[in-house]
Amino acid sequence: MSLRKYLTSRVFLVQVLIAFAIIAALGYLFMHWLTFTTDHGHEISVPDLRKLTEEQVETKLDELDLDYVLLDSVDYRSDFPQFSVVEQDPTPGTKVKVGRKIYIKINTSGFSSVRIPDLIEKTYREAVPTLKALGLEEGTVTYVPNLGKDMVLEMRFKGRNLKVGDRVLKSSKIDLVLGDGKMSYQEEENAVDTLAAPIEETPVDEQ
Repeated sequence: MSLRKYLTSRVFLVQVLIAFAIIAALGYLFMHWLTFTTDHGHEISVPDLRKLTEEQVETKLDELDLDYVLLDSVDYRSDFPQFSVVEQDPTPGTKVKVGRKIYIKINTSGFSSVRIPDLIEKTYREAVPTLKALGLEEGTVTYVPNLGKDMVLEMRFKGRNLKVGDRVLKSSKIDLVLGDGKMSYQEEENAVDTLAAPIEETPVDEQ
């Protein structure tokens, strides 16, 4: 049989079809093997770990074949329980593959303390950003007669006067006593002189 007749014969066409079928079957099996080994299409939704303890996080992620890494603790947040997760990455609902690591940050046990800065004779506009930078909050603002308008005269916390260097917990509200700028220079001098003048005591035998 000549080559031309063989190429057009039924036997050759059957062999070509068989070869294509074998190639297609091998390709199908290879793609399934690749999908299985790479876990393609098998993704897990990251659970919400916020407000869970580290032990609860470990148990929950083990059930899902996920892992976690504790990055650090963050400044205390009162809206989260102590030693609970405050932040996580990836965020809840994100699709990840088996074995993915979830990075978490834990709440501390309580507010840390900070030292009261020297705000006396600073302006209100200077004092407030300084307080906020230290993690403190602005409390009640009270005005009293004084030459310096909006100048800090006193710092108070829960009714007591604060001195520079006193320690309070972060997020504490610091009340400020400011000058109203309405007292004249002469009035202020008279007020200072009155306060500085010694008090004369009356001898007991003269009473």
